[in-house]
Amino acid sequence: MIPFHRIGQTSEELRCLADALESGLESDGRFTIACARLLEQRYRIQRVLPTPSCTAALEIAAILCNLTVDDEVIMPSFTFTSTANAVVLRGAKPIFVDVRSDTLNLDERLLEAAVTVRTKAIFVVHYAGVACEMDVVCRVADRHNLIVVEDAAQAVNASYRGRSLGSIGQLGTYSFHATKNYVSGEGGALCINDERFIARSEIIREKGTNRTQFMRGETQKYEWVDFGGSHLPSELTCAFLYAQLQKLDAIQTRRREIYDFYYRALQPLADTEHFGLPHVPDHCESNCHLFYLMLSDAATRDRLRGHMAARGIGTASHYVPLHTSPMGRRLGYRPGTLPITESIHERILRLPLYPSLTASELAVIVEEIRDFF
Repeated sequence: MIPFHRIGQTSEELRCLADALESGLESDGRFTIACARLLEQRYRIQRVLPTPSCTAALEIAAILCNLTVDDEVIMPSFTFTSTANAVVLRGAKPIFVDVRSDTLNLDERLLEAAVTVRTKAIFVVHYAGVACEMDVVCRVADRHNLIVVEDAAQAVNASYRGRSLGSIGQLGTYSFHATKNYVSGEGGALCINDERFIARSEIIREKGTNRTQFMRGETQKYEWVDFGGSHLPSELTCAFLYAQLQKLDAIQTRRREIYDFYYRALQPLADTEHFGLPHVPDHCESNCHLFYLMLSDAATRDRLRGHMAARGIGTASHYVPLHTSPMGRRLGYRPGTLPITESIHERILRLPLYPSLTASELAVIVEEIRDFF
């Protein structure tokens, strides 16, 4: 068996977990703080607040956008449910736009037409660790006084024109879910790049209290001052993550090697139009989160997936478009409105990509794809 995903860990993760247990598992403990400072310094983010998940970070971001009933937020439909749920939970409506056929990211050329008097924010999603066209996104946002939130769940350690993803919009979010490049089982982070959001984000994260300020000695008591939730991660989660982040460059290097191997080995089949390969614009640096094939049609994708499964190789498709889902229909959307998104969903097939993949496993994966065609 070659599974679709496999978590990589060493004795370093176990050592950090033991250290966290010995320290008493306090909230916002030394590993939580260490992860935040590492991410801030590495990616030049004003403030990073670790959270239990990227979902939690997106929900805090939606509160910071002051979304209310009848507000609108522009986003792609080709994304995970958390992107839209954060908006819907505030009573606002996601306005789905189509994606580009090359990067599978939100099509920036459609933004201007999607803006209305009700638009409050743009939630971009950096699919597969490849950046959206942030210059255009930010120009549209500036013209209409909109907040830009980067859903960079898949994009930790990726960049756009030399700037780290998650550091460009006023707000950004990271994921450290078990399927991501750097993992803690569950886990996420809110990235704050506009200082006006820092104080309130701390309050929302701490159940609506000013406990964080109290712990820093900035107030004599802590009390309920705003609405919020329980959005602090476990110190064990951050201990595991800290060990992962210490290996950030090594993990990235190995993922790049695997990504490049796939590209070189499969390019001849792509050249004969059996499938398309991922596209990364020259001004973007990918973190090699995903490697996928874009098949010619749904039937071919499904047959190839079955072929690989019969030989013990795990593969995966990706997002059912949000606008065609039951919840999307409840919001008034219907199939046929976002043709590129709907086509991609039917044709994409993701291949295994994780650091512990061996040369022999990679050779088997590629050979089975060749045999199929």
